[in-house]
Amino acid sequence: MGLHETPLLFDFELVSSEDLTYMPMSVRFNLDRFGLRISLAQWQLLPHADRTLLARFPVDEDAAIEPNFDHALFEMMRTHANIEPDWFTPETEPAWRKADAIPNGVVEHSRLVGAPAPTVERWGRLDPFKRYVLTKLTRKSEPSHDFVPAMREFGLME
Repeated sequence: MGLHETPLLFDFELVSSEDLTYMPMSVRFNLDRFGLRISLAQWQLLPHADRTLLARFPVDEDAAIEPNFDHALFEMMRTHANIEPDWFTPETEPAWRKADAIPNGVVEHSRLVGAPAPTVERWGRLDPFKRYVLTKLTRKSEPSHDFVPAMREFGLME
């Protein structure tokens, strides 16, 4: 699969990420998947055209895009910020990959916002990227302002 025609953004991200001032979930996904880390300040050093290109990379489980994403990010960071992304070892079996078990963070965040947690059946029907997004939104102890809108957008809440 090639690049998307436009940046991959969910409806709940439009307010915060439409101008790409903030990293969209698609970029976070690829950074996490490939073990790369950049700060928000580093992201914002990149020209808008470069941020747009990174947000167009697919989020499919396709190892063939890894070198392209890596190379693009490294070249952009060197050219515009004279730095390189940090490396880390990605989890081999992150909780979001499991279609048969809802991560504790998602259950806890649902409780914190007064919403029902998704059923295992509904969780399992989500594509892996959407499971990643919900899990990513629940990594901190305080509720994310995007959690409920994401749950609604993904058909897990009314």
